[in-house]
Amino acid sequence: MNAIKQYIALHDEHLDTINTHSPATLNEMRTLARDLIEKRAFPKKGSEGYEMTDLNEIFSPDYGVNITRRPWGGDRAFGCDVPNLSTCLYYVVNDVFEPREGAVSNAGVVVTSLSQAAANYPHLLAQCYGKIADINGDINVTLNTLLAQDGVLIYIPDGVVAEKPIQIVNICNAAMPTMAVRRMLIVAGENSQARVLVCDHSVNHSTNHLATEVVEIVALKGATLDYYHMEETNEHTRRVSSLYAKQGSDTNVLIDGITLTNGITRNNYFIDVNGEHAETRLLGMTIATGTQHVDTYTHINHLMPRCKSNEMFKYVLNDNAVGAFAGKILVNPNCPRVEAYQGNRNICASPTAKMHTKPQLEIYTDDVKCSHGATIGQLDREAMFYMQTRGISVAEAQRLLMQAFVSDVIDGVRLEALKDRLHYLVERRFSGGDKAGCSGCNTTCSIK
Repeated sequence: MNAIKQYIALHDEHLDTINTHSPATLNEMRTLARDLIEKRAFPKKGSEGYEMTDLNEIFSPDYGVNITRRPWGGDRAFGCDVPNLSTCLYYVVNDVFEPREGAVSNAGVVVTSLSQAAANYPHLLAQCYGKIADINGDINVTLNTLLAQDGVLIYIPDGVVAEKPIQIVNICNAAMPTMAVRRMLIVAGENSQARVLVCDHSVNHSTNHLATEVVEIVALKGATLDYYHMEETNEHTRRVSSLYAKQGSDTNVLIDGITLTNGITRNNYFIDVNGEHAETRLLGMTIATGTQHVDTYTHINHLMPRCKSNEMFKYVLNDNAVGAFAGKILVNPNCPRVEAYQGNRNICASPTAKMHTKPQLEIYTDDVKCSHGATIGQLDREAMFYMQTRGISVAEAQRLLMQAFVSDVIDGVRLEALKDRLHYLVERRFSGGDKAGCSGCNTTCSIK
């Protein structure tokens, strides 16, 4: 069955209810999505030229959708505090933005729902919502736009420097199979600075959850923005995320996606480097065991000369875990003096783990410095033997080598407290610890 059809039927049957609980800007884009999605279908596995997740299989089950926007009652047991890091903390429960009463805020920074933004910042939504993400080519964006009724706006006005990181905690929390339709728009004004941390968690470990997520990032001239995403869900969670970023001149953007625990995850990253002297860092790390499945697709599009991008994704797979990476760097004509580097490094720690990788470069101009490469291997046997001769157990030697393998991705984090926290979580993950909790949190996250 074409999974798209059930969502079209849901939309058509409940359109009045959907529109009633959504601002006009989202409804206008919904009309466009409805026109586009009629003849669309999720790509079949392998049809994209690489072994990615079968999206039709992920979206086919009958998930409930909260079209009446019923508040779920955020589970405040999730503190998600990073030791030694003070953040401005907000919650999204399934797909309902639930601001925390008395939350600490950054002077001059706006964090609000898209519904409130439609009333208070209509120009931002009119200029940016649905304008960065590819509603025509990315089926996840088309479906998300069809059903999204609200979302989160993070707005850093011109010249504002956010004193504290902005933290968004996404929680899957429902007693029945539920699809969360999440949307986020981040606008970093000229010469602004901000750091955003998004954490994904699942409360119910016996209920299937699906999250479709679209993130749009606009970084205007001179802006500096860090965007970190950490997934610590469970084996019953499916997540399909599409992140789109557009950079102006002299911008510095760091995007870092980390998957520690999950069920099935598909992460898409599309970055337009559309200004001279813009700098992009795209990092990612996956640790997968059991039957976890993590896919990554990246596309960095250099549209202007004299800009830089540096991309690195690392996977450590064990048991029957499966990973896939497909990345493309495109340097357009008349874009000289571009520096672009892409790397994908992978370890299959068991003979049954599988990794598929397909790095690509397309260069249509001269005077550039570009490279790409990928490796898939096992743990270094000589290093393992050397450590064992020094009295280190096999398990401890494996843990040390795997930690060393991913350390450079963690060290790319520009928040020292978050970097320290990641080193701790990764150590726990490789040590086989089945629980890891954050400071001030009454709920534990599965780490198996």
